[in-house]
Amino acid sequence: MSLTQSKKLGLTSKILIGMGAGIILGLLLRNVFPDSSFINEYITEGFLHVIGTVFVSGLKMLVVPLVFISLVCGTCSLSDPSKLGRLGGKTIAFYLFTTAIAISVAISVAILVHPGNASLVSEGLSFNAKEAPSLSEVLINIVPTNPLQAMSEGNMLQIILFAVIFGFAISHIGERGKRVAALFNDLNEVIMRVVTLIMQLAPYGVFALMAKLALTLGLETFGSVVKYFFVVLGVLLIHGFIVYPSLLKLFTGLNPLIFIRKMRDVQLFAFSTASSNATLPVTIEAAEHRLGVDNKVASFTLPLGATINMDGTAIMQGVATVFIAQVYGVDLTITDYTMVVVTATLASIGTAGVPGVGLIMLAMVLNQVGLPVEGIALIIGVDRLLDMVRTAVNVTGDSVATVIIAKSENEFDETTFNDTQAGKTAGSFNDQLHAK
Repeated sequence: MSLTQSKKLGLTSKILIGMGAGIILGLLLRNVFPDSSFINEYITEGFLHVIGTVFVSGLKMLVVPLVFISLVCGTCSLSDPSKLGRLGGKTIAFYLFTTAIAISVAISVAILVHPGNASLVSEGLSFNAKEAPSLSEVLINIVPTNPLQAMSEGNMLQIILFAVIFGFAISHIGERGKRVAALFNDLNEVIMRVVTLIMQLAPYGVFALMAKLALTLGLETFGSVVKYFFVVLGVLLIHGFIVYPSLLKLFTGLNPLIFIRKMRDVQLFAFSTASSNATLPVTIEAAEHRLGVDNKVASFTLPLGATINMDGTAIMQGVATVFIAQVYGVDLTITDYTMVVVTATLASIGTAGVPGVGLIMLAMVLNQVGLPVEGIALIIGVDRLLDMVRTAVNVTGDSVATVIIAKSENEFDETTFNDTQAGKTAGSFNDQLHAK
């Protein structure tokens, strides 16, 4: 009886229960034991920190081998160089297009709502922005001098380039290449099985992450930037649940509601980890087995999207730019707003893979229109929670792009997409185990 009930409870339900329980526990401990050094040392920074960090590390552990192996598998089946070039062109063009839409909508809503006012200015504000790399540096750094070092450092653009070259070479050495390709296909199955294993731990990892967040993020953090927070949140939800589904319907004719239902697990993972790269194993698994995208497309578009698709970050930049301009009493012109859109859109590729990319890009945008970078200090307190939502939006965008491009390349199984039970991860590992 209990086994049947356990199987009925899907992974999404388990994650939501873990998320809710974590938030409730965190709020209870925060209010019942305020300023408790024991809670802080042994629960927040002890038990919860360890469980949450181990879960996220388990996901990140799979990113490099999964991206490399999956992309080699996909590329070695694309023996035609023109098809590979067409795939890359479509992917980058679509990501730039949606980023431009995202920041344009964000700026428009922020101008209408007017979230900032001059009373928020404080002389004590400070923020040290890292310098963004130049275009020449970005281009040079795409090519790895040492592929193993690129893998150890998790440099995704370098890993993608090396995997594409490696896979392309495999497809051009005849029978020996077929044997190597078969090995990589087997390795890909192994990695996917490990992903399934890690996903069974998701409810516990999410519980710990949410409990720690509730313990450390108090209402006072929002303070006077509550209006800014809800403007960014509102635009993120519009982009994730209106813009993306509309593009999916427009370009493919597929049912957006089916897509959104099948993306719930991925979105919850992304929200909990606040990392597109950490969520990548789950996103690839869902795209191939739940959405019906062929590995040849998913293995290329999703890792690239996790690196350069910055729609959620672009929304934050658009609202933040208007907010900071309003706080400091600076009137931006149409030319300034156009410059913000162009800079943020192109910077989404230029700063790909740079740690703290969102704030670096925002500093670039503010400098471009002559706004004080110190204004970032006003919004940094609420950035953690918004970052979680931004990540969920970003992985949704990656998956929409992947489905659209796969359908345009005839590398898409619509039967799998329409099958609501296809590739369900909850209990799948146990089912496979008992089937043997």
